[in-house]
Amino acid sequence: MRIYKAKDYNDLSRKAANIISAQIIMKPDAVIGLATGASPIGTYKQLIEWYNKGDLDFSEIRSVNLDEYKGLSADNPQSYAYFMHTNLFNYVNIPPENINIPNGLEFDDAIECARYDTVLQNLGGIDLQLLGIGGNGHIGFNEPGNNFDKSTHCVALSENTIQANSRFFESIDEVPKFAYTMGIKNIMQAKSILLIASGEAKAQAMYDAFYGPITPSCPGSILQLHNNVTVVADEAALSLILKKHKITSGGHIL
Repeated sequence: MRIYKAKDYNDLSRKAANIISAQIIMKPDAVIGLATGASPIGTYKQLIEWYNKGDLDFSEIRSVNLDEYKGLSADNPQSYAYFMHTNLFNYVNIPPENINIPNGLEFDDAIECARYDTVLQNLGGIDLQLLGIGGNGHIGFNEPGNNFDKSTHCVALSENTIQANSRFFESIDEVPKFAYTMGIKNIMQAKSILLIASGEAKAQAMYDAFYGPITPSCPGSILQLHNNVTVVADEAALSLILKKHKITSGGHIL
């Protein structure tokens, strides 16, 4: 595992975009797992900037998103499909047929989860998976619980997650209570993982995920078992880690 300390959010975004860009350049038809929320917006802006300069080509890239709210259509402004189009897809040359996102309007959990697992299998696996981390340690929408959910599944969102996501809605009552998400097995099968985090609100989750016990009560802790994880976070998100550990310029933990 490599942990890099960023100066601020802009530095974090640039560092993360550099890692994703390297993957795209090394493998033009790579399968890239994408995340939503506030954390990756700056990273996507940087990727768009480099695309506009002619440094990146998305024409062969295949994308798979981590999750989607159940009950929201792709054209709903609060859906993750809408988020991805307005923050990345509309501004780069990724073919629409190469974009894969769970279908929030499929109300049969078994049908949608099986479909998305088949999509992931047919793509041959994820080359690079981008992750954020929730304040309660969730990755994707894999919430704290008694076990690690393996495959794509429909999850009841925790009150912590609903509260955190309410800032994107007019009221907390409008936040969907369920979502489709890749499972821990799906995520852990990615060849490489890039996790980004910003802000003091993520400090405890970051410490628990990378220095606490591996437990489903902190889903992100499973990443300790992956052999190719890169973390890029700002000083606030790393504050609890930095109290006990030193991060070198090369990203190693001492």
